[in-house]
Amino acid sequence: MKKLLSLCLVIFAVTSLNAQTADEIINNYFENTGGKEAWLNLKGIKMNAKVNQGGLEIPLEIYQMADGRQLTKITFQGLTIKQGVFDGTTLWNTNFQTMKAEKADAEATAMMAQESQDFPDALVNYVARGYTAELIGKETIDGTETFKVKLTKKPLTIDGQQVDNINYYYFESENFVPILVETTVKQGPQKGAISQTKMSEYQEVGGLYFPFALEQGIKGVGTAPLKIDAIVLNPELPASEFAFPEQQ
Repeated sequence: MKKLLSLCLVIFAVTSLNAQTADEIINNYFENTGGKEAWLNLKGIKMNAKVNQGGLEIPLEIYQMADGRQLTKITFQGLTIKQGVFDGTTLWNTNFQTMKAEKADAEATAMMAQESQDFPDALVNYVARGYTAELIGKETIDGTETFKVKLTKKPLTIDGQQVDNINYYYFESENFVPILVETTVKQGPQKGAISQTKMSEYQEVGGLYFPFALEQGIKGVGTAPLKIDAIVLNPELPASEFAFPEQQ
């Protein structure tokens, strides 16, 4: 009798899992957060946020545009500093020691050009992007039951070698919104570690739902909370804001 009961539980678990596919989970995600068409029609996002560093809240202004342009403005000690600026061709950052703008190397720029094509979300039309999604199973994250989905994107080129480009999404099983994304750090001193982005406090903006609380960091080490105060859809920003300052 015990063996029969155990077998029935296994069959039930497998049947329950197979009742969902990665594609169905992703489609439910977009349906529940505003509709895929509305996401595809998005031209840009501006986020006003604060990151907590050692108890100090640092204001951020983050822009992500459908054409690939990106930038983050950091306000610190009365200064506004631009980081992660990409105008579609050139990637540059501000050196915190010299306060001068510096261009990234060709490989980092190519990587940004590739990753920026995922706007507004790597999961939107992922098949057309040449990506594949696979349902791995169910997993409990911080007490919440989730579907774990593996998204395999196009490989990245790092140090002249192609490396896998895989994200693991954990979708809350009731509302189908992602509450955690994990990927492997591919370079630098933390190479090989698992990078985590936790998402919560979803709120509606212009008919779309965004997480207003994020935590980013390394699994097992700790995360830095990022609190979003406001989101503006389709912001207008002159091209000069993204341009590399040639004269310094």
